[in-house]
This record gives sequence, C-alpha cells and structure tokens, in this order.
Amino acid sequence: MNINIFSIFPSLFHPFLEVGIVRRAKEKGIVSFNIINIRDFASDSYGTVDDYPYGGGPGMIMKVEPIVRALESVEEKKRGIVYLLSPRGEKFNQQMARNLAEKEALSLVCGRYKGVDERVRDFVDGEISIGDYILSGGEVAAMVIVEAIVRLLPGVVGNIESVNTDSFEKNILDAPYYTRPQDFRGKKVPDVLLSGDHKRIAKWREEEAIRLTKKYRMDIMSKTSLKGDKSG
Repeated sequence: MNINIFSIFPSLFHPFLEVGIVRRAKEKGIVSFNIINIRDFASDSYGTVDDYPYGGGPGMIMKVEPIVRALESVEEKKRGIVYLLSPRGEKFNQQMARNLAEKEALSLVCGRYKGVDERVRDFVDGEISIGDYILSGGEVAAMVIVEAIVRLLPGVVGNIESVNTDSFEKNILDAPYYTRPQDFRGKKVPDVLLSGDHKRIAKWREEEAIRLTKKYRMDIMSKTSLKGDKSG
C-alpha cells in the first residue's frame, strides 16, 4: 500500500513513522509513505499557502493552488483515493479503516488555519473527520487514520486474531483481560480464566464484552449481532 500525506508541517510525521507497527510495516515493505510539503508548491518564494478570506472575517484560509499542485505532483495511480481531513467529513470508524486498508493507494490532505479554500473539495474524493472537536490541523488526525489502517494490513501484526477480536470489530467492546500476578492487593483474576476450559472462557468473554458495551457504549449495541441477555 502507498500512503501519501500532504501537509505544511511534514516534520511532524518523521518520528511517527519511526516507531511501533508503522515502522515495522514500512521496514517489511508492506506500506510506503510519501510526505509532501504543500509549501513546496506555493507560487511565491516565501512559500505562502494561506491568505485572508474573501468577504472578511477572522482567521486565514489555505489557498487552493498549492494544495492542488501538490496533489497533481503525485502520479494518479500512486495517489489513489484522496481524502481531505475536515470537520464536515464522514466520521472515521473501524469499518472505514478496514475499507481503506484494502486500497492500493491513499492520499490524506491536512488542512490548517481556519480551513481550506472551498474549491479544494473539487479535487478530492471525499472527506474524513475523526471526531466532533477541532484540532489546529489535520496532521494528528492523519496519524490516527494511518495507524488504524496499517495495523490491519496482512503481515503487520504477528497474530491476526489479536486484531480480529479488538473492540469495534464486531460493533462491540472487547472483553477484559488479565495477566500475572493472579492476586494483586486482593484483586484476583476471575476463576474462569484459570480453569483451562476454553469453551467456558469464550462464553465468559462474550458475556463480558456485551456487559461492557451495554455499560459504556449502548449507542453501538444495536449494531452488534451479539445481544446477550436482553434483561441485562
């Protein structure tokens, strides 16, 4: 997979790409990254990428020309599907991450300042939001999306079952997990997990996942096929 990120602060991505599963995926050749500095495509020697909004008002607006030129600098096949990171975008979730992980190429455009010139939207395929709050720019949002996608690519995570049983994979939170010691200050590991009975353990984990989802995320409970005890 080829991922292109368009930003005026490309240096923000350098440490991110050198740690954890993202680095591992890159070193294995599973994914390649192309970080494009939008300033390199400004029309003046100062690298100006923003200007005052027509009609007045507070804040600065990212100019359309350098963004479009930056996009067009990448061959269409390697550019793939292009998303603008924007508050009006489709809410990012696990299913979207899975869908994007199937693409051969993906481009993410990071806005800054008050926003981007509206005409930028004529040159992208869609928009993505990671939540109902405002960041200073799209860079952190891009990192969230990249990590969610990369960990789904075949060969990145050692045990694929670890990924398939994560929270939200079945529109449900994951079950609680424990490790050593068995007793920490009187707080003990549930007996069922020490029983060696894998059928009982699987049933307990499913029931606990349903209980936690009902308690913390009832909003997604209606989407799951695991309903559990309806009286709970």
